[in-house]
Amino acid sequence: MNAIYLDHNATTPVDPRVLEAMLPYLRERFGNASSKSHSFGWAGNEAVEAARAHVALLLGARPREIVFTSGATEANNIAILGLFPPGGQPPEKSHIVTEAIEHHAVLDTVHELERRGARVTLLRPDARGRISAADVKAAITPATRVVSIMAAQNELGTVNPIAEIGKVCHEAGVLFHTDAAQAAGKIPLDVEKMGIDLLALSGHKFYAPKGIGALYVRGRTPRVDPSPIQFGGGQERGIRPGTLNVPGIAGLGEACRIAREDLASESLRLAAIRDRLELRITRSLPGVSVNGDPAHRLPGTSSLSFEGVDATSVIVSMPDVAISTGSACTTGNAEPSYVLRGIGLPDRLANATLRFSVGRFTTEEEVDRAAGRVIETVEQVRSRMAVARG
Repeated sequence: MNAIYLDHNATTPVDPRVLEAMLPYLRERFGNASSKSHSFGWAGNEAVEAARAHVALLLGARPREIVFTSGATEANNIAILGLFPPGGQPPEKSHIVTEAIEHHAVLDTVHELERRGARVTLLRPDARGRISAADVKAAITPATRVVSIMAAQNELGTVNPIAEIGKVCHEAGVLFHTDAAQAAGKIPLDVEKMGIDLLALSGHKFYAPKGIGALYVRGRTPRVDPSPIQFGGGQERGIRPGTLNVPGIAGLGEACRIAREDLASESLRLAAIRDRLELRITRSLPGVSVNGDPAHRLPGTSSLSFEGVDATSVIVSMPDVAISTGSACTTGNAEPSYVLRGIGLPDRLANATLRFSVGRFTTEEEVDRAAGRVIETVEQVRSRMAVARG
């Protein structure tokens, strides 16, 4: 029997339509997009600009505001470090506001700036993993340069009130950055309506290949000019130099086109099969709690805590179902998830939490089969643990 993949927040398979869009630029149209003197380069450049337009449409941006990167981690680094060039930022504007359960692509970048002398405020989310606009407003000072709050939490699926936070930031004259790696292609995003100045996304989170992403950089009112963090070549307006990954960019553009076209219908379908999974499990097993904000979460994400089990034991006992204990970027850490601790979950529940994330190719039959395996395995693990306790 085939394994069931329910870990789409970690990565997604490449959509066949995305692969089809990429193939010409891996074969006959292999030119460097920066080669302006022949048709091979022209073809590559045309693909890049077409993709740039599709990314912009997904975000409500203008094409020239899109900068291609290797993924959201690099985009986040450029966005945040680029606002604090060495020796270029006066001390009176050296304050950063972010949240304690951000992805490490933001947290580690912010802490690096802290080591260089910046002051950092880490906001604590509520018990459902949400940051309020009021919390952000209270944290902003005259020295605040940027607020960085993720659009959607990768472990919980909780969606933050981005438009409200953007409004607060702009009223205070502060830049607003959001890590939208989990949100892009899954929920509506509009950088103008939401007051976003910088936004990072990663293609492999919504059916494009790994190694390609984008950074939105606001071009006006206010114009944002992050300094580059690497140098050479001058590509992407010098913000992210280096030979462009034309096949990956073509794939990202097609992924954005598909996501924009199917966003409403696919969101409803994903929410329905996620709810189906949760209901089958919670109705069959006692001691199961749902984490996150039920009213504000990604349609395909479910974080469940199972009282009386060790989550790793459950995962190891059912290799035919691909799920996780949290972020793929922190897997292997023996400590309980900092995200679950950050919302106040006790260690016994943090260590008993599984993340399920369904995707475009997940079927109801797979969800039903996975739910059955989870129920069976949790009962077995609980039984073994009860025997071990005597």
